[in-house]
Amino acid sequence: MEWSLFGCARKGHVTYAPDEPELRDRLMTPTVGGIAWRCLRCGTFVTHGLHRTEHRTGPAATAPLPRRGKELRDELILRVFAVERFIRFVVFAAAAYGVWRFKYDRGHIQQAFNHDLPAIRELYTDLGFNFDHSKLIGLIQHSFTLTGRTLTYLAIGLVIYSLIELAEGVGLWLGQRWGEYFARVATSIFLPYEVYDLTVKVTWLRVGALVINLLLVVYLVWSKRLFGVRGGKRAYEARLRTESFIEAEQAALAAAQPARSADPPARSDEESIPLSERPTVPDEKPLLPSEQPTVPVKRPVFPVAPEAPRTAMLRVARRPEAEYPAAQETPAEPAALPGLPGPAPR
Repeated sequence: MEWSLFGCARKGHVTYAPDEPELRDRLMTPTVGGIAWRCLRCGTFVTHGLHRTEHRTGPAATAPLPRRGKELRDELILRVFAVERFIRFVVFAAAAYGVWRFKYDRGHIQQAFNHDLPAIRELYTDLGFNFDHSKLIGLIQHSFTLTGRTLTYLAIGLVIYSLIELAEGVGLWLGQRWGEYFARVATSIFLPYEVYDLTVKVTWLRVGALVINLLLVVYLVWSKRLFGVRGGKRAYEARLRTESFIEAEQAALAAAQPARSADPPARSDEESIPLSERPTVPDEKPLLPSEQPTVPVKRPVFPVAPEAPRTAMLRVARRPEAEYPAAQETPAEPAALPGLPGPAPR
């Protein structure tokens, strides 16, 4: 998943026009719709009129460093933890309000509880639970014996804890450095108590709370480089700068300067003007084939080879060969057989 494009789709583009002319020319390009600037988050060139864009100007040293790539993914993970902290804030704030109301209306609440106690006992029996060994009923009955000062301290403690959870949630949601440190310290303080709770009784709720807090502490220290881990804050900010498009363009300009010749050729007056200050020339519309002028086609002329000079040719008659009579072979006369007359003489 391209987290940079996801971030621009959710928050909008971030563009910046540095005061340095050469760097500014590398971050912009003229278009038909106007000057398009390169987004520092996703890297695409956008115009101000067609997109939701936050555009700033100033020196390159004060350019914003928006989160890109993995930083946006980390921001989403921290916001998941922030939602969990907001839920805790609501629960403990409601508990604090309940304790405060219970302190001043304890008499009416105890009277209503005693009135409904037979129905509650019957409900426990129908469900198969032992009413006399119910911890919830015992906790309610024990709360009626608490003094007003104890209830006040309990309400104050719940309010403080809910405010701590609220501060953690806000800091994690905004992705601020102070919020990450605050969440790490506040979460670590309550880890020993959560471990002690597990030694008393193991429940899925307690195990889940301990696992979430451990994951948050380890993730914050490792990914955000808190307390000097993996180079600390300097290494974290250096990684953000190396991923910035302005830092990359500055490095490209610095690498290109040694390659330039000592005496560069003089540029014309038009080329010496920065690209961002040149007047925008509207593009010419292409002509249709029917509107284009007809240009006569010139046929290629090939050179003609000179004619070879004619020379008189003598035709020599071939002498006929002498006719000689073909030698006729005289067939051999058959030899005379004994007892037979030979051939007659010619």
